[in-house]
Amino acid sequence: MKKLTLFLLAGSAFAVSSPAMAQEEDDFTGFRLEALAGFDASKAGDTVDDDLNEDNDESIEGLVYGVGAGYDYDFGGIVVGVEAELTDSTADTGFDDGNFEDIGLGQVDTGRDIYLGARAGVVASPGLLVYAKGGYTNARYNREGTFDGEDYAEKIDADGYRLGAGAEYRFATNTFAKLEYRYSNYSEAELDFEDDTIPDVDLGGIDLDRHQVMAGVGLRF
Repeated sequence: MKKLTLFLLAGSAFAVSSPAMAQEEDDFTGFRLEALAGFDASKAGDTVDDDLNEDNDESIEGLVYGVGAGYDYDFGGIVVGVEAELTDSTADTGFDDGNFEDIGLGQVDTGRDIYLGARAGVVASPGLLVYAKGGYTNARYNREGTFDGEDYAEKIDADGYRLGAGAEYRFATNTFAKLEYRYSNYSEAELDFEDDTIPDVDLGGIDLDRHQVMAGVGLRF
């Protein structure tokens, strides 16, 4: 969390101190920096969920927040770009009416998420970009507990892909807002122990779905 806060503050300072490049209203070329927030839900995949028990809540929800950066090039109405994000989430497992919210990873809270990908879209009207996106995501789920009188902490690093779609609107030459939906699926995971003397454990195949609705505001340079 400290690293995420410092990243956000550094990005804000850079945005304030850097002069905005002169751009046409419908030109989406340039570097962008953005703050992100939205709804986050992780859910057991089809191979893990329990369809026979309607009372078994197999999803966890919370607030996702973070920062993103990218670079786009406008080919005269067709926009292509690359992007990266660092986010965190408040979603965690618990008990709902006495039933454990099992997403297939045990008792966890959602940690940081790293995304690297690309997007492509069309300028639907002056200042409005409609786009699709996709790429790689690495999500962390933290496990903490007590065993035989001793506390332990573990981290599950899950690898997967992300697909999404959204719209971005330019309010001025260098400010914009965006809204998008993203779906992620994680199929490989590794268990990392807090104790460095214990080797990491390959958990093999997992099946975890993640749904997010994200809003963002930012600056383009």
